[in-house]
Amino acid sequence: MRYARLAIAALLAAAPAAAQDAFPPAPPIADPKPFTLPATETYTLPNGLKVTLIPYGIAPKAVVSLRVRAGNATEGADTWLADLTGAMMKEGAGGRTAAEVAAAAAGMGGQLNVGVNPQGTQVTTNILSEYAPEAIALVSDVAIRPDLPAAELARVKANLGRQLAVTLSQPGTLADVALARRIYGPDHPYGRIVPRQAQLAAYTIDQVKAFRAGQFGARRSHLYIAGRFDAAAVKAAVAKAFGGWTPGPEPLKIDSPHQAGPQVLLVDRPGAPQTTLRLTFDAALAGSAADIPQRVTNALLGGAFSSRITTNIREDKGYTYSPYSAIAFQPGDALWTFEADVTTEHTGDSLREVFKEIRRMQTEAVPAEEARGIRTYMAGLFAIQNATSPAVVNTLATRDLLGLPADWTDHYVPAVLAVSPAQMQAAAAASYPLRTLTLVVVGDLKTVAPQLEALPELADVPTATVTVP
Repeated sequence: MRYARLAIAALLAAAPAAAQDAFPPAPPIADPKPFTLPATETYTLPNGLKVTLIPYGIAPKAVVSLRVRAGNATEGADTWLADLTGAMMKEGAGGRTAAEVAAAAAGMGGQLNVGVNPQGTQVTTNILSEYAPEAIALVSDVAIRPDLPAAELARVKANLGRQLAVTLSQPGTLADVALARRIYGPDHPYGRIVPRQAQLAAYTIDQVKAFRAGQFGARRSHLYIAGRFDAAAVKAAVAKAFGGWTPGPEPLKIDSPHQAGPQVLLVDRPGAPQTTLRLTFDAALAGSAADIPQRVTNALLGGAFSSRITTNIREDKGYTYSPYSAIAFQPGDALWTFEADVTTEHTGDSLREVFKEIRRMQTEAVPAEEARGIRTYMAGLFAIQNATSPAVVNTLATRDLLGLPADWTDHYVPAVLAVSPAQMQAAAAASYPLRTLTLVVVGDLKTVAPQLEALPELADVPTATVTVP
């Protein structure tokens, strides 16, 4: 019996290979279909609050997400005051304690989250559809009527202090801080990423209350509701919960000129086994004529897992596990950044290969099949990334934040599929001019510096050693 089982197992193991040989070749993969949202409705309350309703999906779930243009970019020199305010908003609202707010969200089949980023504060809950009106009221309480209990301030600041300590221990944070200070300047809203521990510890409850009172308001806010819901009931709930909110200030417009390169910034981490890299160039603004071609070009160069840089320095040479490039968009601002943690002894080798891949993109036409592959990947990924209601809310909120047209999502896939190899080459030439690079290197400088000096691309580039934070 034992030998019979072994024989059967051997036959089963061999069967897939034999069957595969008998199959005809797979049919060609067709181009992805355009991504089309269901009809959405956007309207504005008399106080200036914008509301967008997005019927989406088939699951009996709904997302209620309030986006307020009050974040790190509006906190002035009080870095992380917006984060502290967001954390305090979760400590009770509308007369309910933090536990009661959490229990109310859980009773609707979800949870309530408050998040802060440079551009704003988000109050979001994902609940069962039947509770959408109640969820709107809960989000309104947290955004408009937070208790901000002084008794909880020390604990909340202590939690943020621990987060800050962990953040500052990461070489990626040191690289990001050095880069932001160089590109935007240390006194620009985008140039201030982390506070000092003493600064964070000194914030008072009066500062928290003043920030929320002065920066929050209907005119700075956009409420998104997506999923399955009763539109009439939702509109009534929005009017009741948000109709009395004070208009507050208009969204803050921030000019963000970049300090031109070339420039190399070095941050010493003696004995570090890896070097953290940030390579940056200015990018075209979202919605410009160059936007979609630069996105496709970035994906092929370093943004996709199958990108040229990843294939080169990760798969072929094993210098790193984590190479990646992306374009960061903010209102009126765009920055392309390549980042990686590479082995210390191969820092120079890694950069040499990155520069080589940039030049190859600039001087050689992308083969037609490779170009088609990256276009298909990006078009298909867009549909996958917007398969859920929370994801669609994020896409539309980003669209609105950047001032893109309402039909941008409908035109994205056709625009991606239309990018030609010639456009990719032109985008690479325009997007990555090595003569204007800004490079941040965090690592063991006694080992790394000689490698950098040997690179022709850095021969005449001003270099400075900086201390972070």
